[in-house]
Amino acid sequence: MITQRSVKGQEWYQADDIAEEYEEKRFSRGGRLIDRREKQAVLDALAPVEDSTVLEVACGTGRFTVMLAERGADIVGMDISGPMLQQGREKARAAGVDDHLEFMRGDAGRLPFPDDHFDAVFAMRFFHLADTPASYLSEMRRVSKGTVFFDTFNRFSTRSIYNWALPMGSRLYSRYEVRKLLDDAGLELVTDDHDFVLPYGFYREIPGSTASTFRRIDTTLGSIPGGDRLSSVSYWHCEG
Repeated sequence: MITQRSVKGQEWYQADDIAEEYEEKRFSRGGRLIDRREKQAVLDALAPVEDSTVLEVACGTGRFTVMLAERGADIVGMDISGPMLQQGREKARAAGVDDHLEFMRGDAGRLPFPDDHFDAVFAMRFFHLADTPASYLSEMRRVSKGTVFFDTFNRFSTRSIYNWALPMGSRLYSRYEVRKLLDDAGLELVTDDHDFVLPYGFYREIPGSTASTFRRIDTTLGSIPGGDRLSSVSYWHCEG
């Protein structure tokens, strides 16, 4: 079973109304740009996807789980929230891939799989909630034959401006801290990518057409020398 100290906001994510409205609130309007960018990051890190065995830790409502099943992955999505998992199952049925994936409730700190069980293990939107990130990374490495992929929110970025307003708080990381976690978990960094000078919360509040304009400005700022240091989110592709 999940311990109460496993992740921040555990009770918040258990609410039925939160699960039902999760994607609509985060990935509609300008949030569609966030959804598109995150999905591409996952696909880039896990390629080739077809016929690969994949575990998604903290799969939530199955945004990535279903996407990868549609592309031929043999995937398991695991989360602590029953209502979130139910949303994922409904999404999988609607997409016609419910017989190609598995959703299960479990503790990311004690993954119920043998060593080297999956070709790849990934977690998105998870490590800002993790009280013990080192233990989670170690478990992800243990059950992966190779690829471990995850994202973090960055300490020295615009994310810190509204972090205090989140209902469960949020852990922000410096790049030094992430690299230390990788070393401690025995993971080797393959690539790291840094994006979104403007924070996620900003995009979710504006219409899609307006968001596209700001996104162009955002990517321009991020591409100038040193601009990626302003990024609010980082994607970490590692090998065990």
